[in-house]
Amino acid sequence: MQGLNIAIAGCGPCGLAAALLLHRAGHHVTLFERFDTPQPIGSGLMLQPTGVAVLAKLGLMDAVLSRGARIDRLFGKAGERVVLDVHYAALRRQGTFGIGIHRASLFTILHEAVLRSGITIHTGHTLAGSQPIGAKRALHFADGETSDAYDLVVDALGTRTPLAPPTGRELAYGALWASLDWPQDTGFDLHALAQRYDRASIMAGVLPIGTPPGATSPKTAFFWSLRADRLDDWREVGLAPWKARVAALWPDCAPLLDQIHDPDQLTFARYAHRTLATPAEPVLVHIGDAWHSASPQLGQGANMALLDAWALAKGLKQANSVDEGVRHAVGLRRHHVLTYQWLTALFTPVYQSDSRLLPLIRDRLVGPLSKLWPATTIQAAMVSGLVANPLGPLGLDEELQAGEPLAEAA
Repeated sequence: MQGLNIAIAGCGPCGLAAALLLHRAGHHVTLFERFDTPQPIGSGLMLQPTGVAVLAKLGLMDAVLSRGARIDRLFGKAGERVVLDVHYAALRRQGTFGIGIHRASLFTILHEAVLRSGITIHTGHTLAGSQPIGAKRALHFADGETSDAYDLVVDALGTRTPLAPPTGRELAYGALWASLDWPQDTGFDLHALAQRYDRASIMAGVLPIGTPPGATSPKTAFFWSLRADRLDDWREVGLAPWKARVAALWPDCAPLLDQIHDPDQLTFARYAHRTLATPAEPVLVHIGDAWHSASPQLGQGANMALLDAWALAKGLKQANSVDEGVRHAVGLRRHHVLTYQWLTALFTPVYQSDSRLLPLIRDRLVGPLSKLWPATTIQAAMVSGLVANPLGPLGLDEELQAGEPLAEAA
């Protein structure tokens, strides 16, 4: 099926990728964005082999690799105990790795591709809701205006979307994020995500994210977990006591802490765990965080969104009606989505909670066992997003990844 008139709400990576895929599939796409100028929010993220498969099909991997940092290992310690040591090489699949990248880099790569494709973007449009009009659907905006009616509305507005009923729960722990210059001549590995833990209430991390737009040298994303209800106390106390606490936990972070002079250099990210039981309504589909969101413990958010966008384009291509195509797309993704929602809910308290027992089990039992086969392979499969075989049903398995990318529209 081609030639649908499709509205996409949201200009994040999820909405931009969906716009590109649907445009290249022969549909007429219009993007709506609340900001006057589309822009990324946040610091760093990890692209996993799942998300990489979609970006490769879009022909964007050269740009991604040039702006990001290849990640071969995830490594974490609690005190002197190694409690996380995951190598992508354990998957025994050639060319399997992660990519640390600034959200601005991923956004820019996708946004520039959308602009080259001539896809219409309406900025300064804050969504308030939607309404069926016959066999189509229109968007309602916060200023009282209503859009034209579309054959399909794609909701890529994220966790707090106004186009879906509220569900799920806010997580107690969020994280402070900062993008800083990569620390030279230290013990950090340019190809590893490194983490340090103090029980489950404190987690610090250093993720190489390549060279973002406007930067001239490599950067790193530094993050520090913090309960949302303690954010005001953190601001009131000031940077000095916090820096001392970070340095005591992880002395190698001193060159990073020296770059932080103002609390505004750190952005606080809040997280929610939610899953819509029904991610589709008549000529409306919710994808990415609008359908499913979770803590970033397994680093799957952007990757799941990219897979959702691919599944939507595939589902519509193979269907005779819009709603049939949407149902097919949801069916292609449901098992993988539910698997990772369950896994993330299971593992989040182990790394971000007030529990004293769970981190003790992690450090004393799970950590040592995870160094042995088959735990090494299982961990790598979980981190890479490959549990539950997401690529095969989507036609993104190894054989097809080696094929030609989708043709770029003029």
